Amino acid sequence: MLTKLAVSNYRSLLSLKMPLTGLNVITGPNGSGKSNIYRALRLLAETARGGVIAALASEGGLDSTFWAGPETLSKAMIRGDVPVQGTPRQKSVRLKLGFASEELGYLIELGLPEPLPYPSAFERDPEIKRECIWVGDSYRRASSIVERAGPLVKAREGRSWKAVVHNIPNYDSMFDVAAGIDTTMAVFQMREMIAGWRFYDHFRTDRDAPARQPQLGTRTPVLHHDGRDLAAAIQTIKEIGDEEALDAAISDAFPGASVSILTQSDGRFTLEFSQHGLLRPLSAAELSDGTLRYLLLVAALLTPRPPTLLVLNEPENSLHPDLLPALARLIVRVSRYTQVWVVSHANRLNQALVRESDCSSIQLEKQLGQTIICGQSEFDQPAWHWS
Repeated sequence: MLTKLAVSNYRSLLSLKMPLTGLNVITGPNGSGKSNIYRALRLLAETARGGVIAALASEGGLDSTFWAGPETLSKAMIRGDVPVQGTPRQKSVRLKLGFASEELGYLIELGLPEPLPYPSAFERDPEIKRECIWVGDSYRRASSIVERAGPLVKAREGRSWKAVVHNIPNYDSMFDVAAGIDTTMAVFQMREMIAGWRFYDHFRTDRDAPARQPQLGTRTPVLHHDGRDLAAAIQTIKEIGDEEALDAAISDAFPGASVSILTQSDGRFTLEFSQHGLLRPLSAAELSDGTLRYLLLVAALLTPRPPTLLVLNEPENSLHPDLLPALARLIVRVSRYTQVWVVSHANRLNQALVRESDCSSIQLEKQLGQTIICGQSEFDQPAWHWS
């Protein structure tokens, strides 16, 4: 389980240090930075999938993701005693992302390249400047076990360090090249943990959504991020997952309702939704957007292959408010064995979740363009050191 997240110099996140528990609810008004936290976590996930540089490019490049305000916000600026103004930068510009779990921690720093001695069309490509893995929930030089600086990756061997990769490209993470080396087992362990994170932020429920169409069915322990294999995922839960929890989640939201999967002669699966008072079941094509989205969330949450981290971004979209308490109860159930993040601005959902004793409610606000956690002072921030 992640115990803390730290982000520096990314969009509105000038210096964010966030404590985490098994169930985390991130709320705040529009423009407070909820999406930026979600994007930062997605960037961290891309380090284990070899796509962090491409992900930055899709956001408009490193320049567009950097914090746009002054290098530091003084207390006088925050109080309004002096105008907000920039000063000559004292440090090189770096985008920094990191987290700590109960066993290991990881950080990555990205920046712009040094001027090249020859012309190149890639002179603005981001570079990975530094990566580090350490033991424990807070970085210390003595607890560091793998470090990457520029093209060199070194691993701790007893009381000394051993170089394991000498010429790693500046656009590759050490997860891409060092995870298979015996002396860097921690790199492999960290990569597999990050690669297991699961994100759901855009289920298609429009008229032509794949989830509404019959689909060729194969065992599907993990629902696709757009929900295209919903029928196969539900059938997989029925056969090798928690069918009782599936039935309970559907009945909780729609009393007397049930879901069944029909297999056609050509191997295609068709979802049928039976509801009290109707003489025939409804096909997926006939379901309302809200009902279909609820079924998609149920299939995602009750996966027979639970991830270490499951992130739901605005799951309340298209849902009737009366469905939110049932969704909250399902999320709480799942959070007992999977760390769950919910990024939402639906008060009814949030209030139902934060009643749980182990729920971390993180309310965001903007202060001079900077995202901060409401009520968090510098003494409340979790311990974190970038170097």
